Amino acid sequence: MSGDDHVLFRGRIISLTQQEVALPNGVHTELEIVHHPGGAAIVAIDERQRVCLLRQYRYAVGEWLWELPAGKLDPHEPPAETARRELAEEAGCTARTWRELGYMISSPGVFTERVWCYLATDLEPVPTAHEAEEVIEVHWVDFDEAVAMAMDGRISDAKSVIGLCRARAVLAG
Repeated sequence: MSGDDHVLFRGRIISLTQQEVALPNGVHTELEIVHHPGGAAIVAIDERQRVCLLRQYRYAVGEWLWELPAGKLDPHEPPAETARRELAEEAGCTARTWRELGYMISSPGVFTERVWCYLATDLEPVPTAHEAEEVIEVHWVDFDEAVAMAMDGRISDAKSVIGLCRARAVLAG
């Protein structure tokens, strides 16, 4: 946020500002921007070529969604560290091998959120640490089936669709 932002709302995770901006074409306008710290999502693939998918209840959309393990960046936390923390907390594993898959922007017209995607392999089990407000089921799904779920709409969460597709491209070599 810049010094010219008018804060309309400040919550625990997000803030909403109203900003007077000059666009690259010279047009001046007023925008409402939702500021979010960003996050990390993990495509964790085990030795049997299964990927960890979470079936998670999301109150905001009133549905159970299939998602990759993911979470919000803590203040001053690099995305790769968030990925390591969230993989352990949500999926109950750590990884010896990590590969960055780039980031995605969920809704660039209004949100500042960037979600970095990672491919994690060479997994080892650890205890999960789900938060009380997380309603999560952990599933290990054949990787090809998970990609099919992303392509046919059974997975509708954007970060998960993008992460699975990027991982497939990397693994296809």
